[in-house]
Amino acid sequence: MELADILSEEAVIVCSGTPNKLEVLQKLATCASSITGQEAATIFDAVNEREQLGSTGLGNGIAIPHGKFAGLTGVTAVFARLEHPIDFESVDDQPVDLVMMLLAPLGAGADHLKALARVARLLRTDSVVARLRRTSDPAELRDILTQPLAQTQAA
Repeated sequence: MELADILSEEAVIVCSGTPNKLEVLQKLATCASSITGQEAATIFDAVNEREQLGSTGLGNGIAIPHGKFAGLTGVTAVFARLEHPIDFESVDDQPVDLVMMLLAPLGAGADHLKALARVARLLRTDSVVARLRRTSDPAELRDILTQPLAQTQAA
């Protein structure tokens, strides 16, 4: 699965003035709502419910909040580059500045897991993360995120 298939141009945002995890999740849910046509509150509730089970902050300033709910037709991603890192209760206790939200339909077990694996692999690539942190341009962020996997591993 390539991210270009699930991450639209409108789904990449730069956030400033988001002081905490809940506000970031709310902002991402609002963005996802405009893309999917689903209610922002439904999206927020699904992701926040998953977040209550344990933080999706992976470490190294990266978080991948995710959730499943009825009404979606396929896996959808929304990415935020935070101008000011926030506490995300990450495993390494470091603040987060790169957040990729993944949303999936209730029955999308394999697709959801493939998307999670693809995003985690991409965001473990130091050169990709460094490039993401050097720009605040949404179009450039999307270009970095949607390069084919072989290119990002070579970068």
